[in-house]
Amino acid sequence: MDEGAQFLLATTHQLLYYARAFDVMIIDEVDAFPYHADPMLPYSTARALKTDSTLIYLTATPRLDLKIRSHLKLLPTVFVPQRFHGHPLPVPVFLASFDLKKRVVPKALKVWLDEKKRTGRRVLLFAPTIEKAEKLKGELPGSISAHSEDPDREDKIGRFRQKEVDFLITTTILERGVTFPSIDVAVLDASHDVFDEAALVQIAGRAGRSPEDPDGDVVFFHDGASDAMVNARDSIRKMNKLAEKGLK
Repeated sequence: MDEGAQFLLATTHQLLYYARAFDVMIIDEVDAFPYHADPMLPYSTARALKTDSTLIYLTATPRLDLKIRSHLKLLPTVFVPQRFHGHPLPVPVFLASFDLKKRVVPKALKVWLDEKKRTGRRVLLFAPTIEKAEKLKGELPGSISAHSEDPDREDKIGRFRQKEVDFLITTTILERGVTFPSIDVAVLDASHDVFDEAALVQIAGRAGRSPEDPDGDVVFFHDGASDAMVNARDSIRKMNKLAEKGLK
């Protein structure tokens, strides 16, 4: 186990091994799966804390319960809307693509990808399912795919990060926690149920992370904009406005 270490890094599942053990606990990406969807994990968190302790949540996309508790002043909150390099979050562009259920590569996506190829831009394309990601890879020359069932995913992600590959197709496994330099981001079938508001905001945050290239494009291809898409775009605009006020 931890052999009495003062500072411990662990998954929330590993907290099941502890009871009244920690003075301070920081839960990163508290809104991410599976923590927000599994009642056992918040229970194990509470059980692992000492009676007199501090619990800190970190997230860029708080779920509704945290927003309500924060609004009611039941949860002390520090809000940082600005990115570390001072540039705004890329605001997603919605592109209607009403043939996306009929074609593996819809016309609007093909036009967008052709433009990226002409301008030498690197692309991270999100698909709603593993099956769709694999089909896209088969239809788009020069692309590779990485998903949860791919045993070589870490190698592929590393190659994309090192700019050995210019076009990576993925699923929501890369919606958060990764940084790639100088990329544009697209979501195919962005109104699919797998892409909730939090996922779409996190996906948009994959673009423009480099101070040298902070203005990456983010495009949501859809056949009818969902509430999650609209809410994600509104949330990003709100954060950008708050960050702009903070700079004045």
